[in-house]
Amino acid sequence: MATDGRSGGRVIEIPKKQKRQQRLVERIEAQGYATLADLARELAVSEQTVRRDISELDAAGKVRRAHGGAAIQGNIDRSVYAQRRLQRAAEKQLIARQVAELVEDGSSVFLDTGTTCEAIASALTARRHLKVVTYSLRSALRFSERDDFVVAVPAGFVRHVDGAVVGGQDTGFLEQFLFDYAILSVSGMDAAGNICDDDQFEVRFASMAMQRAKTILLALDSSKFGKGGLVRLCHVGAVDYVISDAAPDAAIAEMLAAHDVKLVTCG
Repeated sequence: MATDGRSGGRVIEIPKKQKRQQRLVERIEAQGYATLADLARELAVSEQTVRRDISELDAAGKVRRAHGGAAIQGNIDRSVYAQRRLQRAAEKQLIARQVAELVEDGSSVFLDTGTTCEAIASALTARRHLKVVTYSLRSALRFSERDDFVVAVPAGFVRHVDGAVVGGQDTGFLEQFLFDYAILSVSGMDAAGNICDDDQFEVRFASMAMQRAKTILLALDSSKFGKGGLVRLCHVGAVDYVISDAAPDAAIAEMLAAHDVKLVTCG
């Protein structure tokens, strides 16, 4: 028991189990789903301990038990995601149309998840004979309206917040594909050119897609220039195009030019 001079010199320490379960919940909320093995490795405990924690947290309504791991409760942050879809909606539509113009008919495409990519999915239906891989169920359903499109999604669990399919074969699913284009959307690009996101699962998928793609398109609304994120995906020099509704400041624009990244603005 630690002391600090307050309340008679004693403070109550948070129990180790409570700290561990808090970290477990934070990890699952960030990714939507996590396996027993991943959680055990990250928390440095046995899978049996993680299984007991998940059972307790499920009973408390904090996470939901799922096959081989745990998922977020269906109502977590759904209203926040709906608000994000409305934010800068006009700018996202401009970006989406510009991205669609860069994609040739008959191409193979990886499409990321998120509200910007949902707008891009709608714009891409103006193209013909696309072959699309995405882990966004909402985008996949939009593509399925086109009889001439081939659409592939991974096996897994649907993350209720945003309709992403998570926790299945993970990045191994992408290893069988080659793409003409990987279309990505992230949380931000900081002043040093680091492209970042807040979801480790999404970063892993995006990183694998980049390795499998000939051309990488980064769709980024202008409010995200100069902003970072929790997880680094890559340096901007690894992408071919940055598509935005407006130009970034001069320093970022010069950095893009120095790395031969094509900046396309549509505002």
